[in-house]
Amino acid sequence: MACRSGCCCGFGPFNEDNARFLMLAVFIILYLLCGAAVFSALEQPMEAEAKDRWAQRFEQFSQKNNLSKKELDNFLRNYEEANLAGIRVDTIRPRWDFTGAFYFVGTVVSTIGFGMTTPATISGKIFLIFYGLIGCASTILFFNLFLERVITVIAFVLKSCHERRHLRKAVLPQNGRRRLSEGSGGGGRGGRGGRGEGLAGWKPSVYCVMLILGAAAILVSCCASAMYSAVEGWGYLDSLYYCFVAFSTIGFGDMVSSQMFAYDEGNENQTAYRVGNFLFILTGVCCIYSLFNVISIVIKQVLNWLLRRLEVPCRCPGRGGHQPHTRHPRRNVVVPGHLRARRDLSIETDAVNDSEADGRRMSGEMISMKDFLAANKVNLAIMQKQLSEMANGHPRQSGSSSRHNGFSGGVGALGIMNNRLAETSVDR
Repeated sequence: MACRSGCCCGFGPFNEDNARFLMLAVFIILYLLCGAAVFSALEQPMEAEAKDRWAQRFEQFSQKNNLSKKELDNFLRNYEEANLAGIRVDTIRPRWDFTGAFYFVGTVVSTIGFGMTTPATISGKIFLIFYGLIGCASTILFFNLFLERVITVIAFVLKSCHERRHLRKAVLPQNGRRRLSEGSGGGGRGGRGGRGEGLAGWKPSVYCVMLILGAAAILVSCCASAMYSAVEGWGYLDSLYYCFVAFSTIGFGDMVSSQMFAYDEGNENQTAYRVGNFLFILTGVCCIYSLFNVISIVIKQVLNWLLRRLEVPCRCPGRGGHQPHTRHPRRNVVVPGHLRARRDLSIETDAVNDSEADGRRMSGEMISMKDFLAANKVNLAIMQKQLSEMANGHPRQSGSSSRHNGFSGGVGALGIMNNRLAETSVDR
């Protein structure tokens, strides 16, 4: 049950975030359980059939060639080791020439990680740790900057279309004449000015942005699948499956593009194919990443709606419907345990009292180690929050409006989309 006041029997601003986090955790666990049940029902029979076929073939091959099962097992283990080193039955391209290594580092920094190429030396594994640390962080930053620019461009285009639609509605034909729907006569400029002021704060809906990004991701996936099915010889549905696995950076590695040693089209077309493969993967990953973050806004909306449905009025004794405004003590002070228990101290509190001595200990008082550690814990949380706000470049404004709709104060991609969409605006 929730209470807007955030005092005695409900979710305060900080507790609302905790409730949203717990609800999302429960949803993910249930989602995992449902997914496991579905995939188990779909794939387990196929796995059992494959095991039976392999057992029969293994038995027939060992009897036909007069080999013991132990010798054949050892041979298969040797082949598995060779397979990890890149040796296949079919001829594939070299994995550690320059182009193969470039393909490998691309899958590393993009966090796709197909797994068909892995370093085998100790020095290569150690270098990968430091290389991936900087490369993955830089790529995530690139994805966030791409998301910021995509959202800005989409918002600009949608706002321009919205303004044109309003201008068309403002001039309505009637009885063969054109008249202004508002501000007729000499108030044409005033009407336009009023409409301009009304459209100044307009922001696109997250659902429109999600639709546009979804259409872009589908278009890129369909074009890439047509190329993969023609060059790699995959089925079109298999190519679509590969596109989603690659673009979403899942990267199972069961299907990997541009791995054959030679294609039928010739060297020039092979180079064009590999360049097109790189561009499709880069564009697809950016589109799917942006789409995932916009979908997360919709999921957060659903969580906020569920929290509002669970809210009840505060029925604590001595409290009515309207609660007086209470002053919050200063955040960065060390206070005794009995005083700290009387007040609702939260790391989300942004109000600062005018009095410098409110809640502060006198210089001659001793504090316990428990009080000192508790105060340092709160200060550390405040410092982490401030560093996150400075990293995002959007320090949170004080006041209750910053927590109005449950979207302000986001980190990472959620912070980028703050106040850029209608559903994430604080003035909504």
